[in-house]
Amino acid sequence: MTTKGQKQFGDVILNDVLKMKAEGKSNREISEFYGFKSKYVIKQLIARYHRKQRKIDAGIVILPKGRPRKGTGLTDEQKKDNEIKHLKMENELLRSFLQIVGRM
Repeated sequence: MTTKGQKQFGDVILNDVLKMKAEGKSNREISEFYGFKSKYVIKQLIARYHRKQRKIDAGIVILPKGRPRKGTGLTDEQKKDNEIKHLKMENELLRSFLQIVGRM
């Protein structure tokens, strides 16, 4: 049973859905079992699974979706450059603040 906003249930129930389909159950029966309002949820889940399997069989590497996490995949040199940029920006902000306050 899912509530509004829960979108990532596919991996959790995929094996059970595939077993039920192998037993000959319809999409409607499976969706009623899980409490979905529409049979299209199951249809899309199975279609997404088959698309992914076709890509894997073709040798296509499946990359994670969405924006990469901040700071991952950077070399040590790139991390140092980012830190230097950050410190220069912070230094510049502090200098301008002190000029405004009149202490410099």
